[in-house]
Amino acid sequence: MDYEIKLEWGARGTRAASQRGDIVIIVDVLSFSSTVVTAVQHQAIIYPYPPPLNEQAKAYAQTKNAEMVWGRAEALREGGHSLSPLSFGAGDRARNYVMCSLNGALCTSAASQIPTLLIGCLLNASAVAKSAQRFVQKLNRNITVIACGEKWSDAANQENNLRPGIEDYLAAGAIISQLQGSKSPEAEVCAGAYEYSKHKIERLIRESASARELRERGDDADVIYCCQLDKYAVVPMLYEEYCTEADNR
Repeated sequence: MDYEIKLEWGARGTRAASQRGDIVIIVDVLSFSSTVVTAVQHQAIIYPYPPPLNEQAKAYAQTKNAEMVWGRAEALREGGHSLSPLSFGAGDRARNYVMCSLNGALCTSAASQIPTLLIGCLLNASAVAKSAQRFVQKLNRNITVIACGEKWSDAANQENNLRPGIEDYLAAGAIISQLQGSKSPEAEVCAGAYEYSKHKIERLIRESASARELRERGDDADVIYCCQLDKYAVVPMLYEEYCTEADNR
């Protein structure tokens, strides 16, 4: 059966969705998606760039007249914006940024050729679901929600380095639960996980492996911020190389 709503994991799942020509929603709560949503809420323009963050990435930023978004540790040395969503604010309107990350930016680049790629998280779960549904009506395409997950830093040869993250799974479920159409078993279970957990979602995410890593580095404020449901109505969409607010006209 060709389900209308699917769930996939990571860059490989993104490639599968891209090959099907699906509408794709990238979900990386901690914190690529949350940071892009926040930046676009403040009318910044984001150029996602696949890892690593190296001289090539910096050269790309120069071609786009853009500033680099650093990892949290690098931002302490270099100054400027970081992958923390709290580093963006009202002063970023109409400014260009290149954002490189191990998960969300990688998945976004893996699906860069598809007709419609949206960025979702808890902060805009309802808005991104509504936007995706409108694109279904316009394009007559199915939807795949991508839970980006994390990567094991010490995976041995031949080991899969994807580390599923419950923060992405629950946010994907929050989005899927609002989508209309036949759901794959994976999507149905994901939506069910959200419905079961929604009354305690902040506590679960704060105690997740990904959140603990941030909290141990002093970024608890980021975790609290990213756990907010439907804070914004903005929906970032990838237009060729950059993300800005989706035009649903």
